[in-house]
Amino acid sequence: MRRTFLVSAGVILTGATAWGQIPIPTAPAAQDGGTLFRNQCATCHALDPADPPRQGPLLEGVVGRKPGSVPGFHYTAGYGTANFVWDDGDLDKYLTNPQAMFPGSIMVYRQANPDVRRRIIAYLREQG
Repeated sequence: MRRTFLVSAGVILTGATAWGQIPIPTAPAAQDGGTLFRNQCATCHALDPADPPRQGPLLEGVVGRKPGSVPGFHYTAGYGTANFVWDDGDLDKYLTNPQAMFPGSIMVYRQANPDVRRRIIAYLREQG
């Protein structure tokens, strides 16, 4: 009986050690822009004007639109005085560090991965 217990304990401990060595899964390498938007942006931003307002402004038509120009949305200082329209380069810079472009911005999202930024921006461009 004692031998059976020791063998069973050894098997359990060996299994626990092996379990602890399983690598942590990583995010899928090739998520499309829509999936990335839904997972990383849609909590705060809508694309459909029919959706209820969210914490961030509506992003439908953001590419080609002047910053701070969604009617009815209250922006932090700086957005309304921007003298450009959003293009791929500006959006890339913004998603890298919003506070660097607009000090005091409440946009807390930052994306260090240029490929993820590129896919999100491409998706936004497709949304009109």
